[in-house]
Amino acid sequence: MAETVAARLLGRLREWGVEQVFGYPGDGINAIVAAFEEADDEPRFIQARHEEMAALQAVGYAKFSGRPGVCVATSGPGAIHLLNGLYDAKLDHVPVVAIAGQTDRAAMGGHYQQEVDLQALFKDVASEYLTEVNVPEQLPNAVDRAFRTALARRAPTAVIVPADVQELDYHAPGHVFRQVPSGPPDAPSSVVVPSEEQLAAAAEVINAGEKVAILVGQGARGAAGEIMKLAETTGAGVAKALLGKDVLSDDLPYVTGAIGLLGTRASYELMRDCDTLLIVGSSFPYTQYLPGFGQARAVQIDLDGRMAGMRYPTEVNLVGDAGATLRALLPLLRPVRDRSWREWVERTVTDWWETVERQAMVDAKPINPMRIVHELSLRIPDDAIVTADSGSSTNWYARLLRVHGTMRGSLSGTLATMGAAVPYAIGAKFAHPDRPVVALVGDGAMQMNGLAELLTISRYQDRWADRRLVVCVFHNNDLNQVTWELRALGGAPKFEESQSLPDVDYAGVARAFGLDAIAVDEPGEVGDAWDRALSADGPMLLDVRCDPEVPPIPPHATFEQLKDTTEALLKGDPNAWRVLVQGVKSKAQEFVPGRR
Repeated sequence: MAETVAARLLGRLREWGVEQVFGYPGDGINAIVAAFEEADDEPRFIQARHEEMAALQAVGYAKFSGRPGVCVATSGPGAIHLLNGLYDAKLDHVPVVAIAGQTDRAAMGGHYQQEVDLQALFKDVASEYLTEVNVPEQLPNAVDRAFRTALARRAPTAVIVPADVQELDYHAPGHVFRQVPSGPPDAPSSVVVPSEEQLAAAAEVINAGEKVAILVGQGARGAAGEIMKLAETTGAGVAKALLGKDVLSDDLPYVTGAIGLLGTRASYELMRDCDTLLIVGSSFPYTQYLPGFGQARAVQIDLDGRMAGMRYPTEVNLVGDAGATLRALLPLLRPVRDRSWREWVERTVTDWWETVERQAMVDAKPINPMRIVHELSLRIPDDAIVTADSGSSTNWYARLLRVHGTMRGSLSGTLATMGAAVPYAIGAKFAHPDRPVVALVGDGAMQMNGLAELLTISRYQDRWADRRLVVCVFHNNDLNQVTWELRALGGAPKFEESQSLPDVDYAGVARAFGLDAIAVDEPGEVGDAWDRALSADGPMLLDVRCDPEVPPIPPHATFEQLKDTTEALLKGDPNAWRVLVQGVKSKAQEFVPGRR
């Protein structure tokens, strides 16, 4: 029997090393689904509960594996549902290949059922590479270019295959006019290093500095050793953009933690007082948290020249691989003898960790959400993977989770979409089935789409060598981050109709879906719950009732933010008094006796 286009498509995926495809079936990809069956489910078809979740699972897989994530969806609504996950991949620079079905070629343009102009739909999100396969001979080049482009550009790409084309007999492209061959699957291997002149110019800027600050992002992940050598040579402190949280251990005394609205006071002060800034592999967008323009001389290292000088007026832009570039730069740097700047940085870091520990132990009703992450941080295994969602819980992930060992962590950084933590965690388990995974999720994100994906966890847990996957729900019945943004940034009181959430027994739902669960409503139970979850022999959900009035406002909040919050409370916020009390109790921990 002749091989069909659908069968050859899966064969090419196997040749690219694809082990699983995240998706949801539909008649626009019937032939592809049948091909999975005929191929004994190689690669494996991982059925999400929704195509958006399939795309986010592919993003999570790609982030934690370093390999392209692959997702598949039917025509029309299925392809539309992929968009949010694909935009997450685009904005966070993640290689994902999307395969979408389309109506038969003969029906195109006829206003047929589920006919959507997928070329127009994917034009922006898959702008690096998008094509439609209309004849069998086109297939290998289309698939190969999608993978090569996704890897080279760190971006999502899309291949559209009409339903009737999937069923055709496959014919390889010939050595004839207007047919395009393709070489065997491979991966980009070139390492880019800037010129000697550019490296010398960067060294001149850094050597002239007395108070050096380094900002690292996810692009620096493969250069941790070089960054540590750089920090020791220059006496620098190192702040981390949120996507770069796992680049360096928080046990290093000069690592100041996250930067920005969700960041630490130590990072804020590092940027406030430095005279030299080196940005490595980061496109951190909030310039107000970087040194004042003109305050610091700056150098940037990035693999993508389009990102150079985009966030700060840098003097020297080094376009190249972070590790290779730093290895070439380090011999040109003079060791700093005056260590007073480094000593000051280390004192601010020590003060910060002492402060947040005290803040985490402040009483709340019923549980301080900071304590949830603080207790996790004391127990989390060295090889754990942590996924965080978008919401107030992200503040506590950013500020309180101490990265150590080979830990990994990520979230929807630039798109900041809600509902990414659970599908990311599923993708992470398929990327590293032998490592424990923890998802930190607000109850709004859990209601949005996390609950349904508990079924996916339950279904596939037996495929993971280490079955530990802990979903921790911050249960406060409030869309809390937006509530605080209304107060602090808009000067508006909490609007109950938009902000309050229906109360859900998350532990009960998890049990109904075949998972173990623990409901926690006392502060003293939090540590024990983490101990049980992290030592379990299978997935577990922690349903932790926490206080929505513990303020996520950063310790370096501006006067305008504090004024707007106060005005919002005076305008009739329903929880004004408790907000003020919790805010004062939390802020007071920064000024306890003995703090410098």
